[in-house]
Amino acid sequence: MKQIIAIIKPFLAERVLDGLKRAPLEACSVREVKGYGRQKSYLDQYADSEYSLAFLPKVEITLWVNDSRVEEILRKIVEVARTGRMGDGKIFVVPSVAEQVVDF
Repeated sequence: MKQIIAIIKPFLAERVLDGLKRAPLEACSVREVKGYGRQKSYLDQYADSEYSLAFLPKVEITLWVNDSRVEEILRKIVEVARTGRMGDGKIFVVPSVAEQVVDF
């Protein structure tokens, strides 16, 4: 099992989640985050809004998937979330460290 963490632009979150609706996911969580990457503080505007800090709003989607489906899920996220502009996001693939998952 692998954990996939995708940090993307907020307006693309619903599209990514819709694209993953039929994917075989073990679990999924979504949360709003702020941060910056290579653009640092070079972006004075984001989505027609001014930000006084360098941190830009993003959405973090965390997925847990079986090893055999990781490539498929990654392709789908990139297909939907890539706009070709700076700050599209990042995807991290992490081996699951949980030895056992307990549902309650």
